[in-house]
Amino acid sequence: MGSTQSELPDDRAVQASAAKALTSEDMRDYAIFSLDAQGNVVSWNTGAQRIKGYTSEEIIGRHFSIFYPPDQVEAGYPDWELEQAARDGFFIDRGWRVRKDGSRFWAHVVVTATRAPDGSLYGFIKMTRDEGGVHARHQRSRRQFSDLFELASTGIALFDNDGRFLDANQALSDLLRYRLSELRTKTDRDIVHGSDPDGSGLLPSTSPLTTPGGLGEPIPHRVLARADGQPVLCEVHSKPSVSEEGGPVWLAIFNDVTEQVQHLETLRYQAMHDETTGLLNRRGFEEVTASMAEAAGGGQAAVLFCDLDNFKRINDALGHEAGDELLTAVAARLNESLPPKCTAARLYADQFVVACPDVEASGGLEALTAQVTDLFRMVVPLREWRVHVSASVGAAVLDRETSLSEVLRAGEAAMIEDRARGQGRASGALLPVQADSEQIQLEQDLREAIDEDRLGLHYQPIVDSTGHVVLAEALLRWTHPEYGRIPPDIVLRIAERGGLLADLDRSVLHRALRESSRWKGPGGRPVGVTVNVAGLHPNQVSFVDEITTALRDTGTDPDRLVIEMLETVIAELSPQARAAMGDLVDSGVRFAIDDFGTGYSSLSRLSELPAQVIKLDREFVGGICIDPTDLGITRAVAELARTMERFCIAEGVETPNQYHLLRSIGMDAYQGYLFSAPLPPADFEAFLTTTPLNWTSR
Repeated sequence: MGSTQSELPDDRAVQASAAKALTSEDMRDYAIFSLDAQGNVVSWNTGAQRIKGYTSEEIIGRHFSIFYPPDQVEAGYPDWELEQAARDGFFIDRGWRVRKDGSRFWAHVVVTATRAPDGSLYGFIKMTRDEGGVHARHQRSRRQFSDLFELASTGIALFDNDGRFLDANQALSDLLRYRLSELRTKTDRDIVHGSDPDGSGLLPSTSPLTTPGGLGEPIPHRVLARADGQPVLCEVHSKPSVSEEGGPVWLAIFNDVTEQVQHLETLRYQAMHDETTGLLNRRGFEEVTASMAEAAGGGQAAVLFCDLDNFKRINDALGHEAGDELLTAVAARLNESLPPKCTAARLYADQFVVACPDVEASGGLEALTAQVTDLFRMVVPLREWRVHVSASVGAAVLDRETSLSEVLRAGEAAMIEDRARGQGRASGALLPVQADSEQIQLEQDLREAIDEDRLGLHYQPIVDSTGHVVLAEALLRWTHPEYGRIPPDIVLRIAERGGLLADLDRSVLHRALRESSRWKGPGGRPVGVTVNVAGLHPNQVSFVDEITTALRDTGTDPDRLVIEMLETVIAELSPQARAAMGDLVDSGVRFAIDDFGTGYSSLSRLSELPAQVIKLDREFVGGICIDPTDLGITRAVAELARTMERFCIAEGVETPNQYHLLRSIGMDAYQGYLFSAPLPPADFEAFLTTTPLNWTSR
């Protein structure tokens, strides 16, 4: 392998090569020479020999400080000059220089640093022009420099040692919208806007000649004031320099970065915010919660996971634009009404989260969750529809040890549990069953009928064996303004699809208790009412409160209320739900198993069901006169109910034969068209005055 020594020139060779290009006859009026990194002369052109008086043999290898007056050498000016060029890439100066014979001349000097491809410093190239006594050429040179100053697209200014403007170019005048004459009456502090975070002047407080370094780091995003008072964001570079007379000055460059900063801020905003709602997105929320967790200290921070009830169905049925309008309305509600310091974000589709840095300041976790749940209860007008919104909400505590993903999983689990208990659905959203605008319109109409208390009830009497009315079943009636009377089973399907079952139950319960409170049979005998429930469920933590509130608001005695539930529902109740039912039973409320015999419970499990009333399904009653099996089941239910001290009612009694047979096997009460069809409230009150009924005629 051959040596590569000859292929890798040393620093001196590089400087000599670089200088060779500048030693043509066209450059004979300039002293052009190169220096190594230490300031020693490496190359020397004929112009340098003519101006300075040294031959190349005399000067190469000597330090370039020999060209400076003794006082500047003593002050370290030559080395400082190279430091500026090395730092900034170039250095321009005017000042006194010394020839070989000791005479001085006024020189215009440009020092340029040269570097290798890897960035290492090779040395410098110096170009010196003798401006003394050559006034015309000096003026031309000054004009060229002035032209460069004016042609620069960035703002440039010269300041004196006290920060007063000495000069500025047109670009700066345009940037700040001052006339040049106006700028020359101001200081660097005068052009700082009142909103500038720093508030200080633009220049260092030290003298230019004692300030180390060159152009220096830019001052990021200083807010300057234009002539009209408007702010403008600028990046400002400043460096020490000298005037033509050799005095200290500051050179400053101003770059307008307003659009650049605004663009970056826009990009950051887009990266941190949800495009549809303007709320924080997951990334932005992570930053907020990270700082909350760190700053939580002794207080408790929490994250609430909020899931809109059945948003997908609205989105599918009414279109994505309508869905976006709904999301935007929800976001606006959260922004306006969340407790102080709480922050909302949209994670995905219909999932929102709320971060609270101080739960106690918001009244505690339970109160905060209830408040946020209430915020989601709203009506949003979407074109010709009025969509009722709600959300299920789950909360989780935020701390330093738990990641946001873990907190969100915990919050989502709590939300799912909350939804299973029926929480957060007070204003029924739409269930994903049928994406049809007519169906949605019916749901909205039903919601308005519930809210405006326009639903009606009819009552079907339940009589005992003496002919007295002991109870009446409340049966729903809804007359639609366009479709007329809608059958109850259809109403229930609409309510189920629209997530309105709980609201429907609540409305029926309050109306039934309010109307039944006026009922009196002959002799003042009290008459109770039975109400079917499907949306209000004993598994819900609010179930007992819902019932007791309805009783209290209507002034009804608890022993006049019977709550009917399907056999399948009662059989699946949790221990907590059975305990809740027990509290109501202790107060006087009774529970009935509706349509008993159609579920999956065997007669042997009857004693396990927490119900005081059994309503035998009409399916068995209709066949007792012709089917021995139906008769056997009916007889067994009646006997078992009597043994277990349950009150047993036969539904669907339509013929005298059915009644007499049921009475003979010990049934306690009867309901059916044999006695009366369901009646409007006024007609039912009138019916009460006709009892007891005379059974011998039937």
